[in-house]
Amino acid sequence: MSAPPRYVPSRSVPRAAEWRRSSHSTGMNNCVEAAALPAGPLAVRDSKRPAGPCLLVGPAAWTAFVTRLRATADDVRRGPRLRCSTR
Repeated sequence: MSAPPRYVPSRSVPRAAEWRRSSHSTGMNNCVEAAALPAGPLAVRDSKRPAGPCLLVGPAAWTAFVTRLRATADDVRRGPRLRCSTR
């Protein structure tokens, strides 16, 4: 059994796929878009190159990625953590 491809041409993604982008997008095509595929994985592409390749990501990997992004964003909003020297 061979492993599924990690990326595919956008033209191989079903036309019915609903591409979504972040609500925080500025509308200047400087973000990524994601579409859930019927077979289970998520297709991710560069919004500047909609005909370019798509990265295929499994649901568990996508959830872990988004969870880490949210945690990192929370850290950034709180600002740098300053450590006091004990010297």
